[in-house]
Amino acid sequence: MDNVRVVSYGIGVIGQRLANHILSKKGIKIVGAIDIDKKKVGKDLGEILGREKLGVVISEDVEEVLTSTKPEIVLHTTSSYLKDTYEQFVRILENGVDCISTCEELSYPYDTDAGKAYASKLDELAKKRSATLLGTGINPGFLMDTLPITLTGVCTKVESIYVTRQMNAATRRIPFQQKIGAGLTVNEFKEMIKNHKITGHVGLEQSIKMIADALGWDLERIKVDPPEPVTLDRDVSSEAIKVPKGYNAGTKQKAYGIKNSKALITLDFRAYIGADEEFDSVVIEGEPKINQKISPCVHGDYGTIAMTANMIPHVINSEPGFKTMKDLPIPHATPEHMRKYIK
Repeated sequence: MDNVRVVSYGIGVIGQRLANHILSKKGIKIVGAIDIDKKKVGKDLGEILGREKLGVVISEDVEEVLTSTKPEIVLHTTSSYLKDTYEQFVRILENGVDCISTCEELSYPYDTDAGKAYASKLDELAKKRSATLLGTGINPGFLMDTLPITLTGVCTKVESIYVTRQMNAATRRIPFQQKIGAGLTVNEFKEMIKNHKITGHVGLEQSIKMIADALGWDLERIKVDPPEPVTLDRDVSSEAIKVPKGYNAGTKQKAYGIKNSKALITLDFRAYIGADEEFDSVVIEGEPKINQKISPCVHGDYGTIAMTANMIPHVINSEPGFKTMKDLPIPHATPEHMRKYIK
């Protein structure tokens, strides 16, 4: 069986971890790499990954990489926002190449008019070029949307869904710790959130909309609380960031899918350095009541690279178009030769 040919687009922290994971798998080969970082362009991918040379030179020329390497699929890890990634997806799809992206807003962009417009254009282009595009990851992509959707499958009645994700941010990559404002004073955190210099979590609206659409719930609105600081009564630290007592250790944020003035869906996200317990939980009020808990929580970085890699067969097997996780078969591990899972 021949190898699945892959291009890695985005060689940041997640992109590098994903590339290393792909290199460890059977039946898949990285044939190209794309990034705009001048410190990486022109270097062998293996050198950036801290391993032997692979014969894959990182390039910023998307068109040249796609036409010269002829990949079956692009694994895309550049940005959280569709306004930043839309043109990148257009370039990929115009070449008739499938793509899986960790762009959070791509996971389910139907929560806004702008997102719907992006999705419609990408779907039209993908179908025209016989390609498939998917946005996924661990969250959004699985823990706070695909997993609770799946768990409702054993229910004869669903009244409400409450999903919680709590993690110790010290175990996560440094850019994530910085994104949630760890180590800042409370006032600095609030000011940087206000000025959009840090974002907190991205994807709560998308996850709520995906769950609601899967269950056929017509929500009145989606309410997202602003990210709040988390302070502790003790000093805590990660390898990179020290957080004195009373300083901001991370963030917490809730979002709600509301109908008839009631929260049918609640997503409760907490990420901070020093969290005493890590867990992912889904509580479904219905018949029967479901109370599911994963402890400790799924590590976000490794979960993201696993989801991205494991969805490769589903995307290649799919009909052309823009797809979401609720459109495709349930995700599963791919421990054997990747071709075994492709029709």
